[in-house]
Amino acid sequence: MSLNNTRLEVMKFLGQKIDDIIAEFLKSPETNWQPADLLPDSSRETFTTEIKELQAQCKALPYDYLAVLVGDVITEEALPTYETWLMDVEGIDRMEPQGWSKWVRMWTAEENRHGDLLNKYLYLSGRIDMRQMEISTQYLIADGMEIGAARDPYRNFVYTSFQEMATNISHRRTATLAKKHGNDQLSKICGVIAADEARHAKAYRSFVTKIFEIDPSEMMLAFEDMMRKKIVMPANFLRQSGESIGATFSHFSDAAQRLGVYTSLDYTQILESLVKEWDIGNIGNINSAAEKARDYLMALPARFRRVAERGLKTPIEYEFNWIK
Repeated sequence: MSLNNTRLEVMKFLGQKIDDIIAEFLKSPETNWQPADLLPDSSRETFTTEIKELQAQCKALPYDYLAVLVGDVITEEALPTYETWLMDVEGIDRMEPQGWSKWVRMWTAEENRHGDLLNKYLYLSGRIDMRQMEISTQYLIADGMEIGAARDPYRNFVYTSFQEMATNISHRRTATLAKKHGNDQLSKICGVIAADEARHAKAYRSFVTKIFEIDPSEMMLAFEDMMRKKIVMPANFLRQSGESIGATFSHFSDAAQRLGVYTSLDYTQILESLVKEWDIGNIGNINSAAEKARDYLMALPARFRRVAERGLKTPIEYEFNWIK
């Protein structure tokens, strides 16, 4: 059996229980929160007053915080790219109404609420140049993404496991900071989004756990390969009007690092948690190449931690045209 056929068989086997997976990790649209639940209701007489209160709370938000929040929103709004990418993974048949394509569609439906909610909130805040933000969003969708996983489900599930955990951290920290600056409404908004990301991360980690049980050597090699390449953020092509692809991403990352929203130490800690959850040190029945991959993975967190603890150089000052 060829390598690709092995992966297809594994995906087919796991996809047979997709309804159980969906029931465990996703929620019904009828019971889930919706953006309207967390925003001022335009049909109420109190709408204008609520907007004024919202804008008053937003005045206290610092520049870096707004930059990170806008970057997060743009990342969430590039959802069409992420659905297209996942639908193209081997073992996911976009024409099949059930199985893995059902998971991708329902995951996308939950994720779609995040950008809708944050976009509307920023529009109401009065602090953001929405046109510039929308230009960056259109660019990010048009420019696509490159994560180094090709169409391999094993590598893509490593990526989604890592990335959903990173997104959870980012939204959770923006929730904490919003509360610190007296913005309880925004704190709640970021908090409910973070909770979604935590559920999604748990789901993708469970996929990898199951693959390790069935095809441990190839899963180990896929994990090693993704960590050698390093996990890039989905917004790594982020740019502002008039800039080249990716020109804004490093400045967005610098702002997140300064705020402590998402740092190089967080990257290390996510890796440590994945190594622990997937029990990398104790996985048996693997070939010699996978043994070498395991050795690399077990040593990697300590190496990353040494680099992370050195800290960053002072970032270059940068002006985000998204912020008024």
